[in-house]
Amino acid sequence: MKATISLGSNLGDRFQYLQNALDSINEVTGTQVHSVSPVFETDPVGGPEQGQYLNAVAVVKTILSPEQFLAATQEIELAQDRERNEHWGPRTLDIDLLAMDTEVRSTPELELPHPRAHERAFVLLPWSLLDPDFVIPGKASVAELLEGIDVRGIRFRNDLALVPHR
Repeated sequence: MKATISLGSNLGDRFQYLQNALDSINEVTGTQVHSVSPVFETDPVGGPEQGQYLNAVAVVKTILSPEQFLAATQEIELAQDRERNEHWGPRTLDIDLLAMDTEVRSTPELELPHPRAHERAFVLLPWSLLDPDFVIPGKASVAELLEGIDVRGIRFRNDLALVPHR
């Protein structure tokens, strides 16, 4: 399956947390990071007052089920000192499962596609650089969705490049 994920961090060494996440995903049996977007620095959206985020999107090939892949990414977040103290609060690492192929499901643990991916510029802009023609089930293509989104507050970081290692 093709899993598309978003990565974000706004605490500590933000870039290193993102890099560690990609490297850790490559260590999960049956998964391999296929491609990674450029890194963007973004204004926080919602939640309390907090610092700027670094964000990126990655496409991962996996043999895991959506639930297994989600569990693996949540373990990676915890290993990177992720604490869930405040809804939409600052974090060392946030990994969101945006889509897995064209799977559609809604359970208490997992909603696919991600319920807010289609309205988040910090997700759509990097995603559009990897897979602009991907159609988010029930919505439109990533490129079409991006056309209607305000991208102010998102800055390309040409000094940072994520490279997943095995």
